[in-house]
Amino acid sequence: MSTIPAIVLLATTTLLATTILLAQQPRIKTGPNADLGGALLMPSGDEWNRDVSQDPVDPLSDAIIASIGADKGLHEDFGVVWNGAPGGIPYYVVGGDHPRVPIIFNEGKEESDPGPYPIPPGAWIEGGPQSDGDRHVLVLDKDNWKLYEIFRGFPVDGGKSWNASSGSVFDLKAPKPRPAGWTSADAAGLPILPGLARYDEICGTKKLTHALRFTVKKTRRAYVPPARHFASRHRDENLPPMGMRVRLKASFDTSQFTGAAKVILEGLKTHGMILADNGGDWFISGAPDDRWVHDELIPIRKVKGRDFEVVKMGPVTNR
Repeated sequence: MSTIPAIVLLATTTLLATTILLAQQPRIKTGPNADLGGALLMPSGDEWNRDVSQDPVDPLSDAIIASIGADKGLHEDFGVVWNGAPGGIPYYVVGGDHPRVPIIFNEGKEESDPGPYPIPPGAWIEGGPQSDGDRHVLVLDKDNWKLYEIFRGFPVDGGKSWNASSGSVFDLKAPKPRPAGWTSADAAGLPILPGLARYDEICGTKKLTHALRFTVKKTRRAYVPPARHFASRHRDENLPPMGMRVRLKASFDTSQFTGAAKVILEGLKTHGMILADNGGDWFISGAPDDRWVHDELIPIRKVKGRDFEVVKMGPVTNR
């Protein structure tokens, strides 16, 4: 009686799971900020998609919330033109056969995934082509379900190659954490695109099914899972570490909100938001889209830091 080796069974199971995952994805078009049809970018069991509504509150919650600003309002960092460029972090969707170009990494070379990356010549840069900010460039390969992200990206010779400070590649079918202590295109060492508020889900499917990315001005020299990297010199334990998750309190009344604002706030009760970078306090990240109606997003500013609580954190890594 013949038996099938375990390694063959494992490979077959993995291939079947991948085939099912890709088959379940909606028909996604290519191009800048293309609709993803509300698709989950990461597997359903991934940390970004986890329901944290029943998780215990961290013992340091009140102190950490106070350090960020209990009276400061939530702020949408997308949905409006800012300094001549669409506000938010753009992304570009390509097919699996899209040409790849070399990436020359600078400061974060040792912690970056080497190229080439399938970045189109006209890929949108965060903040616009003249930006002196983070200049993130995100590219989703819809056929292989892989994500390519760079930080401080500058096209060379019309995009035939790119200079960047750091970059990372994530297999969204079976994502793995970065090596301990490694950054990505984001300070916390996390993927960016899975944490963005996108129009196709907020105003399309009208349901937020994952955590959102957010920033604060002052962080701690530490990180907690799922983060793998910090970006601070401060060691005060009352400051938030990278990877910290907060959620909107269950008692917060969302009945006064409608439309996009309500979808976002209800999602923050269930999935919360994960600290991924230094920036404005309580700024949540989203992708640009001409269809955003900014007046429908502004009401979230009524939500204050005191309306959130820190979800109990896992092991804290200090360096």
